[in-house]
Amino acid sequence: MMPRSWMEKSVGELCSQVSVGIVVQPAKYYVEADNGVKAFRSANVREGRIGNDNWVYISKEGNKINSKSILQAGDVLVVRSGYPGTACVLPKEYEGSNCIDIIFARPVQDKIESDYLCYFTNSQIGRRQVLSSQGGLAQKHLNVKEYSNMKVLLPSLPEQKKIAQILSTWDQAIETVDKLIDNCQKQKKWLMQNLLTGKKRLTGFIGEWKIVKLGRLFRERSESGHIYLPLISITGENGVVSRDTVGKKDTSSEDKSNYKRICPGDIGYNTMRMWQGVSGLSSLEGIVSPAYTIVIPDRSIDAKFMSHLFKHPRVIYDFYRFSQGLTSDTWNLKFKHFKEISVCIPLKNEQQAICEFLSRIDTQTLQYIEYGRYLVEEKKALMQQLLTGKRRVRVSE
Repeated sequence: MMPRSWMEKSVGELCSQVSVGIVVQPAKYYVEADNGVKAFRSANVREGRIGNDNWVYISKEGNKINSKSILQAGDVLVVRSGYPGTACVLPKEYEGSNCIDIIFARPVQDKIESDYLCYFTNSQIGRRQVLSSQGGLAQKHLNVKEYSNMKVLLPSLPEQKKIAQILSTWDQAIETVDKLIDNCQKQKKWLMQNLLTGKKRLTGFIGEWKIVKLGRLFRERSESGHIYLPLISITGENGVVSRDTVGKKDTSSEDKSNYKRICPGDIGYNTMRMWQGVSGLSSLEGIVSPAYTIVIPDRSIDAKFMSHLFKHPRVIYDFYRFSQGLTSDTWNLKFKHFKEISVCIPLKNEQQAICEFLSRIDTQTLQYIEYGRYLVEEKKALMQQLLTGKRRVRVSE
């Protein structure tokens, strides 16, 4: 159902050209950035915006040979593989670039606004059509013909422009929140680099830091046989989490009698990947694979501070130095080597103050993340209404 004044047209009817970029051996045209022309790939097409990184460049000669895929401002770029249907509009500054294995559509400006077509392609209505018409079995893949046949619900040009302006306002809000999240993460990284090493001190703390071996601060937990406890995973990014939340195939052994117990307050680490920083402080009780090492912090230290410290590049480098094995595939850091590593730490009250300071940044970051998710969901709902005519916008005469 759509308003009587609206029409339904295919992308092919609304565009002067729907084509695909270079698909045959594009790498033969690759050159250094200083000598070439930017070429868009899937990695450079994000939902509603340009991914301004991971660029490749093709020679000027290659650009001339592939002149049919030279892009113009206002072209709608659409991902074919991986995340098919993800679209953005080419800004003026990128005009003259080429493209590799992505679809580009050139809207006829007196029929459809480029931004409107982009929003429609990214909407649930557009995505449903894209996902239902995918070809290829091994990988999700969108063909030019399938995108050309995608049906677009079309109001008048002034109403298209107004809808695009409204949705653009939401995009700006989402982008602002993303920048706030990025700033928080950068701030925390800088603070961890400095507070965890004593380069910067919190107000009121002047005591000297002491060098001490980890063997004096931790003892190993080697408890097995607790097969009734839930299965736990230790990840590099999210720390200690329930195995059910990981989302990967369960490759654990059926016989879990030798799995190790981990308790709240313990720190667990991947014995063969500690040199990559795979460790975390546990808030859960459960069992983990024998491939992990579990350590119990002494009461004289703050476990959360130590878990932060274990993510510091300087400490991770020590984990690498003390790991044993002939190749990276066999490097391991068993407790007998872990306990010989020395760290420089403050008194427990300063450790706790540093953790509290970092936790405030984490709280702020989580608030921004939640607000960003809210904006994204609200935008999706608004797109569903505006792009189907369920909600109309006022257009000045």
